[in-house]
Amino acid sequence: MQLSNAEEQLMQILWKQKKAFMKDLIEGYEDPKPATTTIATLLRRMQDKNFVGYKQLGRSREYFPLVKKKDYFSTHVNGLIKNFFNNSASQFASFFTEETNLSKEELEDLKKIIDQQIKNK
Repeated sequence: MQLSNAEEQLMQILWKQKKAFMKDLIEGYEDPKPATTTIATLLRRMQDKNFVGYKQLGRSREYFPLVKKKDYFSTHVNGLIKNFFNNSASQFASFFTEETNLSKEELEDLKKIIDQQIKNK
C-alpha cells in the first residue's frame, strides 16, 4: 500500500520521533504548521492503511509507526526498478550514477558497498 505525499511527510516525522503525541507531530512541521484536524485526518487514513498505531493514555493518543522506514522505501525502490528500469537493478544503478552528479568520493563509497555485498554472497 502507498502513502500520499502528505501522509509520507507525516510518516517521516513519526519515524524520526519513534512515538509521538499530536502536539509533537505538529511541532515536527516547519511553519506554517498544519491544523490539528488535518493531522488527525491523515493519522486516521494512515491507521486504516495499517501504517500507524496508537496507545490511548488518558484522553491523549501516543502514535507510533507500524511499518519500518527501511521496509517502506525498499518496497518503493523495488517498484521503481521494476516499473522504470525493466526490473534491472544494473540499469537503475547506471542511471543513478550517471544522472545524480555524484562526486568521485561518493562513487568510491558506492563501489566499496558493492564490493562488500559481492564478498558477502
